[in-house]
Amino acid sequence: MKKRVVLSLVLLLIVAGIYFYFPNIESKITGANTLEVKTFVQSPGEIQVYFCPQEDCEQALVQFLQSAQHTIHCALYEFDLKAAQEVILEKQRQSGMEVQIVTDNDYLYEFNHSFVKTDSWGLMHDKFCIIDGEKVYTGSMNPTENCAKKNNNNLLLITSPLLAQNYEEEFQEMWNGTFKKGAPVRNPQLRIGEIPVENYFCPEDHCQEQVKAELNKAQQEIYFMTFSFTSESIGNELLLKKKDGLIVKGVMETRMVTEDSQFKRFNNNGIETKKDGNPQTMHHKVFIIDNSTVITGSFNPTQNGNTRNDENVLVIHDREIAKRFLQEFEKVWAEGKD
Repeated sequence: MKKRVVLSLVLLLIVAGIYFYFPNIESKITGANTLEVKTFVQSPGEIQVYFCPQEDCEQALVQFLQSAQHTIHCALYEFDLKAAQEVILEKQRQSGMEVQIVTDNDYLYEFNHSFVKTDSWGLMHDKFCIIDGEKVYTGSMNPTENCAKKNNNNLLLITSPLLAQNYEEEFQEMWNGTFKKGAPVRNPQLRIGEIPVENYFCPEDHCQEQVKAELNKAQQEIYFMTFSFTSESIGNELLLKKKDGLIVKGVMETRMVTEDSQFKRFNNNGIETKKDGNPQTMHHKVFIIDNSTVITGSFNPTQNGNTRNDENVLVIHDREIAKRFLQEFEKVWAEGKD
């Protein structure tokens, strides 16, 4: 018995020492009394969030691109937003400016230039740009006329050299011909200013498992807005949380409610799920957990999103940002249909 007490005290002292000497390490004790340690590397910066179409996502993105001084590197599934195209072409003509774009091979016709490369199979489904190695645009919004002006979307403009490094390394893999695979993300956990953020790329970082792990931590509520939701595995996680007594409800894009969708399964098992009310498209890929964590990016909870597409995911641990997303959820929910 004494040996057990001594060992327990030694373990507690080690953990306390780690936390004291490494302030960027966050520790959580799970229900199974196991220690989970994640290292959040500090990075200066800030996160701006916009919701389309009620906010001017087009102008926000245009101003972001106009700020580039040296480099613009983008991975864009689609790209037909005229105002953004004009900025890219203007920047590309400037001396000393490097502009490189990767797009999905099915959408090259929208923006076909010598500095644009394509993938060859699956979907290059990312929507991100890196500016000057310091700033990142990401979220669910493709830079298209519909996504900016008609569809429900989120647009994130983030200043963080460390996050930009993650996205730049992913971009360079694709620019050099490596699609749907690659090295794991270098800094998956970072703190942007005061905000802990996790960053993953599919399929190499196993996005489905990252999403499930975050949903598993939920204690009170999970809300979701998804364009396509066919993942039985993530669906199982939500059903288990509902069975545990949590509030779980969501909205799906009407056109994507098919036999493969989780829509009927959710409603038949107590998860109230609506079809969206936007006559165009509800394009979010969002989970909001316990009013404090947001999962967003290009990743739809589908098998293709997990294994066959190039995708990116952000997990943002911040109550103010979660509040913004909750307001968007309430708007989309109110417009939804049973």
